[in-house]
Amino acid sequence: MKLEQTLIISICLGIIGLITWEVYWRSEGFYPTLDDNEALWSVQRNRVENLSDDDVILTGSSRVLFNIQLNEWEEVTGRRPVQLAIPGSSPLPVFHDIVEKTDFKGTVLVGVTTTLFFSSTNPKHEEWESSQSKINYFYKRTYAQRLNHFLSLPLQQNLAFISDVSGIDGIKLKELINKIKLGNRVEDKMPPFHEFKDTDIERNSKMTLIASQDTAYANTIKKVWKFFDEKLGPREKDSTIAYFLKDLKKFEARGGNVILLRNPSTGFYKELESKITPRAEFWDELIKQSKVKGYHYDDYEQLRYFDCPEWSHLSAIDAAKFTTELAKIIKQDGALTNLKTN
Repeated sequence: MKLEQTLIISICLGIIGLITWEVYWRSEGFYPTLDDNEALWSVQRNRVENLSDDDVILTGSSRVLFNIQLNEWEEVTGRRPVQLAIPGSSPLPVFHDIVEKTDFKGTVLVGVTTTLFFSSTNPKHEEWESSQSKINYFYKRTYAQRLNHFLSLPLQQNLAFISDVSGIDGIKLKELINKIKLGNRVEDKMPPFHEFKDTDIERNSKMTLIASQDTAYANTIKKVWKFFDEKLGPREKDSTIAYFLKDLKKFEARGGNVILLRNPSTGFYKELESKITPRAEFWDELIKQSKVKGYHYDDYEQLRYFDCPEWSHLSAIDAAKFTTELAKIIKQDGALTNLKTN
């Protein structure tokens, strides 16, 4: 057989294999979605350099990422925010980066998930490193990495087999291998964690339908939350507030505006947060010392009755409603820089 024939046959077999693999995973309920990685975050962070004083940046952890929907926010306020929230992290490094490394003086909304916001100011702490690693990537990324991300987007947007989302069992090689039982091998005590958000090119993220509608799937996420968060120790209130206030003072001095937001939580999470970070000692004290506009979901009739399918985040439908109502409250309050009157 000639080399040309061999090459053609190999290419055809490869294409058939890819199509078969793609069709199989789509039949299992998977679909294409973007990987919310450091490269995708960096593209949004890069936009900060060109924002006006009327623009809004969203920071915080996953509740801001899930609960604040860009379309609904823009519809109410007239401005489309930049989404820089990072799951499982402290928002302090991102806010510090904005204050120290940019000239931005618009509005920064800071999500306060109390167990994360007050976790630590130690750079080696996990919640701090989660944010700082993305910031570091933004400054150190090479042109090759940028090109790789750009070229990967069409694949991510069109191929389900490279996605983590939708099925109750993930497609990642590690997850597939971990399902193999080898004799009496000791199992990892940590429950398997499955992705439960869909993300677009602007990092606008929504809870997947399976997570909001399938109780069994939601329970797998709840098990992970309990595995980690039942072991949480005391939070660092004083050092955290002091760190935040230092950046806040500098940001406000150049004309910047900050809004603090406490998103809904229910069940186990609400009880845990009330126990470890009582509102009067943490949220109320933060508002008192910072003297900025703060919005706690429990203070507003329109916001307090939302349910979180896995205790911590809103479904896509509820997130749209929550964003609309929150944006209306903030707009009416004149809390946004571009809406303030002279």
